Amino acid sequence: MNVSRAALLSLLWISATSLQQGGEPLAHWKSVAAPRVVPAADSPGLGKGDFTLALWLKADEGPGGDLLSQYDVATRRGFHLTLKSNPGVVSNQPNWRHLQFGIDDNRDAEWIDCGRPGKALFAFSLAVHEGVLYAGTCEPGTGERGRVYRYEGGDRWIDCGAPDGSNSVTALAVFDGGLYAGTGKYRVAGSSLPESGNLTLGGKIFRYGGGGQWIDCGQLPETEAVGGLVVHEGKLHASSLYKPAGFFQYEGGSEWKNLPAPDGPDNTTQEIVSKRVVPLTVHGGQLYAGSYDGGQVYRFDGSGWTNCGRLGDNTQTYSFASFGGALTVGTWPSGRVFRFDGIERWTDLGRLGEELEVMGMLVHNGRFLAGTLPLAEVYQYEGGTEWKRLARLDQTPEVKYRRAWTMAEHEGRVYVSALPSGHIHSFGAGTQLQWGHSLPAGWHHVAAVRTHEALALYLNGKEVARTAGKELSGYDLTSDAPLRLGDGVNEPFAGEIADLRVYGKILSDKEISDLADQKPTP
Repeated sequence: MNVSRAALLSLLWISATSLQQGGEPLAHWKSVAAPRVVPAADSPGLGKGDFTLALWLKADEGPGGDLLSQYDVATRRGFHLTLKSNPGVVSNQPNWRHLQFGIDDNRDAEWIDCGRPGKALFAFSLAVHEGVLYAGTCEPGTGERGRVYRYEGGDRWIDCGAPDGSNSVTALAVFDGGLYAGTGKYRVAGSSLPESGNLTLGGKIFRYGGGGQWIDCGQLPETEAVGGLVVHEGKLHASSLYKPAGFFQYEGGSEWKNLPAPDGPDNTTQEIVSKRVVPLTVHGGQLYAGSYDGGQVYRFDGSGWTNCGRLGDNTQTYSFASFGGALTVGTWPSGRVFRFDGIERWTDLGRLGEELEVMGMLVHNGRFLAGTLPLAEVYQYEGGTEWKRLARLDQTPEVKYRRAWTMAEHEGRVYVSALPSGHIHSFGAGTQLQWGHSLPAGWHHVAAVRTHEALALYLNGKEVARTAGKELSGYDLTSDAPLRLGDGVNEPFAGEIADLRVYGKILSDKEISDLADQKPTP
């Protein structure tokens, strides 16, 4: 008998969902070997009701991806359960393998000014480690140094020390259970401001030892400022912000291995030269890099680089985000975002207002957000080539450039740093819950619960996060969007999913614990 794929999925759905009786789930899949789509008409109608999502997952080393979602980008309504990473947000890796559970019914929270860390001109880098948000600053005055600060809520930032004597902590990333920081002498004149009085070079990598102590992990060869940090295939990689071009892999201790940088013609002389790769990201299991030398994007295969093409007439590719399963890139000087559709194939997703440069970008609870120069604005993608302006974050008078520099997700909100005020601002879309710890490799049981009062996340049978002070009864998640298994608005899940269940009720702590005791069959 010939059965279409859609009909087969329908038959599988009927066998999985039958009528709910007692403690039986509304839907149950024993395994999800690849992303699967269930039409909205055939999916559970979660609407305004309580529900519980439960599954086993296995994701080794990589960024993760979406586990289960039903979200309409146009109406901003639905839910997400994801293992989320945000590599390539300009120079840093702000989130790495964090469990997130979010719902939205087109709700926006107000922007909040979270204060200025120290004497920051701006926070060059942001990252969440063990549930805490850290900011690496540029403090360019004579006698000042780039420092790392820990966020304590409100407008309070606690000084965690200066890794070295340079004026900036240019990059942060979590790797192998530790918080790593890259340093540099930022050339402040590049933002059309008076040059720094601190002439000390950086280009070193440090690991945070707690209590303001920073452990020296080595100097990147011929590097005065670290350009980017990213984890790929279990290794920490770094790049150089300024010439000469440099790309490196951490070998442990204080050792860094020189890896090749891509070659290409100089824009002026056409002489073949090494190209800087500055922002670094991982998408679809592969490492990509943007460049400040020609506006290209490159892909690294472990030994060499593939030129993925130049993005319009741009000269710099500044930032990355994974949205709708595709890699997207921010640019200078067109102020546009492009989507990667294959080698030399780029789709223009539009210009952000009248801005010239797209800096930090990420997807927050379904919203694709991006920061800009010269007005330090934040925009939200509306589809096609349309972008909606959400806020201007820096009102400093009589300066040429203001920047919404980098971003990170923390405790259900997105945090954005601004130059030259040095302040950090936060914004929330819908209601989102985040367990801000890097999920270890191996099999884990995850459950997410929505009630009228709270969202809750469980890991291996134990509650690890819960919202507080939220009224969720008004959220209606009814959607015409399909239910997606192992996929969503970020990128497909790179791993294994087993025993995926959707319940139209609240499971008790014991019921969740009992599910976590039932190990999946390989």
